[in-house]
Amino acid sequence: MPRFIPYNYQQDTMVVINFEDQILPGTFEHALHFLIEHKLDLKAFHAAYKNTHEGRPAIDPAILLKIILFAYSRGITSSRHIQWCCQSNIIFKALSCDTSPDFTTIAAFVSGHASAIADLFEQIVLICHQQGLIGHDLIAIDGCKLPSNAAKEWSGTLDELTNKRGTLKERIARKLDEHQVNDKLPSCKQTQVRQRKLERTLQTLTAAHDKVAEFLGTAEPRQGQGTKRQEVKRNITDNESCKMKTSKGTVQGYNAIASVDSKYQIIIDAEAIGEGQEHHALIPVLERISARYQRLGFSQAIYDDGSIVTADTGYSNKSNLAYLHDNGIDSYVPDHQLRQRDPAFAEQKNKHKEKKPNKANENRLFSADDFHVDIKQQRCECPAGNSLTLIGNDKDQHGNHKLFFQGKLSQCRGCSLRSKCMRRPEAADNRNGHGRQVSFIVTPNTEKSEPVEWMKKRIDSSLGKQIYEERLAVVEPVFGNIRSNKRLDRFSLRGKEKVNGQWHLFSLVHNIEKISHYSNVSDNAMRTR
Repeated sequence: MPRFIPYNYQQDTMVVINFEDQILPGTFEHALHFLIEHKLDLKAFHAAYKNTHEGRPAIDPAILLKIILFAYSRGITSSRHIQWCCQSNIIFKALSCDTSPDFTTIAAFVSGHASAIADLFEQIVLICHQQGLIGHDLIAIDGCKLPSNAAKEWSGTLDELTNKRGTLKERIARKLDEHQVNDKLPSCKQTQVRQRKLERTLQTLTAAHDKVAEFLGTAEPRQGQGTKRQEVKRNITDNESCKMKTSKGTVQGYNAIASVDSKYQIIIDAEAIGEGQEHHALIPVLERISARYQRLGFSQAIYDDGSIVTADTGYSNKSNLAYLHDNGIDSYVPDHQLRQRDPAFAEQKNKHKEKKPNKANENRLFSADDFHVDIKQQRCECPAGNSLTLIGNDKDQHGNHKLFFQGKLSQCRGCSLRSKCMRRPEAADNRNGHGRQVSFIVTPNTEKSEPVEWMKKRIDSSLGKQIYEERLAVVEPVFGNIRSNKRLDRFSLRGKEKVNGQWHLFSLVHNIEKISHYSNVSDNAMRTR
């Protein structure tokens, strides 16, 4: 019979562990531990504590920051899971000095210190600069859309939510009628089960109705940031989030914007906004970066020192381009027609299968392109061969010089093509109506388009194409690292301020990882630099 070393699970053993020996140099946790212990000022967190003279001692923010950031680096965002890790994982025990914070303490710390976390983020940016990880050559700005702790089913405009409230009220009424009918039935086990199920359904519907009604009692319409200023759908659970279209469908969440330096892909600015459109965020981001660089002593005028700014097409509009042009910022922000002008994409359409003809196009109305116009002679002829009358020669609301023509009502009334020319053909039979109207641009407004043409020339140049391609290699890997490698692909909080704090925590994980990889993080090296 073979012999084995005996073992006994009932025996008592004392194991001596040095916590710092468990934090190995060169790892993320070693860089995190050293930075918090020796480099970062955590006084911004102390203001929230009121137990100087009374009350029980609190867990040090340094301990909470270590275990939360280390957990985030492993894709763990649940406060209950973090508590369990502090009780069972040796690295968490080492970082927390064998303390086990309650999950409520962890959750309250993450959601209640957004401004202090933003201050911590800025300190890490300063350390990255001191370690030579920021080159200040190119800044790439982009955003990724992450879902938050809110359901998109509870989103809608105020009219849609009002209709939803009415629908819930009708369903409650039907269930009440059904409940009364069941009350008249003979009492039996099946009837009792049906009644209990109806009661639970009524409680659910009533709670949903009251939730919608309470929201509608205080909510006001919120206009979008686009030119049309359409009403943005509100969310009852998290009113500051929004519905956003992504490549994987529609999500309810926030647009997480990151400004990344090109040298080592350090995030120098981070913000989460509750709008799917990004163009209105560009100017605040640029101003925030400039103010941060002045505070930290990097540069008093970063955009005058040769730093290049590049962003995606989502940030291209007239106001942004005018700001970049007027302030002389070396920037490259492509418009939506970039690929149409690029010869490299000239044959792209031919690679796709031919689409079936759209039946709707067969019934389309005549457009201005179907009319024959002579700008010099100020004459216009409709597809039926009738001449139109010049009724205006002026500028429109956009500053474009236009010619306005109108068809004669008598000709349009008897025209065989009026069903293809007029939206309401029956209006031609009305004496107070008018014939088809059409307008043509004589001279486009060039005052507002100067920054647009300026940016087109820059982005179409060989240097512009090279820089824009570099933007993809700068900012996209950052989102890939955070979302895929770290599995930080959603926000677990509600409200813009709290979500913004969590996005700063995600960015801190990325930046500290860069410090651990590309800096000699040890006591002597960090103190001598």
